[in-house]
Amino acid sequence: MIDRIADGRIYKILDIMNEYSRHCLAILVYRKIKNQRVIALMFNLFIFRGIPEHIRSDDSLEFTSKAVRKWLDRLGVKTLFIESGSPWENGYIESFNGKLRDELLNREIFTTLEEAKVLIEQWRREYNQVRPHSALRYRPPAPEAILIMT
Repeated sequence: MIDRIADGRIYKILDIMNEYSRHCLAILVYRKIKNQRVIALMFNLFIFRGIPEHIRSDDSLEFTSKAVRKWLDRLGVKTLFIESGSPWENGYIESFNGKLRDELLNREIFTTLEEAKVLIEQWRREYNQVRPHSALRYRPPAPEAILIMT
């Protein structure tokens, strides 16, 4: 997904979600999302959550690049790409991105990339820990991730 900060400069958003639980595992927010950043993010996710059997994505460069595909192949992770022009094949991601845009991006004007990163991450945590999801019987995807401060 692409958006702009107040001065008109573009930044990109890449979100990674668990297809089953609807838990948004991570969001990258950068001007350019390079192969190394995608690999580093997935490396960390794989360490903490295990290596998945497959990754489903659209045909964006972040997942179709040779470096990312080769790295995933070495780990035995299958890459499943949805058909171009068929966003309904990734409906849960499209829904997530629509909510992110409606609930945050269209309501805020970020003055810096850092501000965008902080507020998008804050929104992601609320999405996972508080926001009810109809596909999950109106429960949040990761309520157990809430830390109660004493």
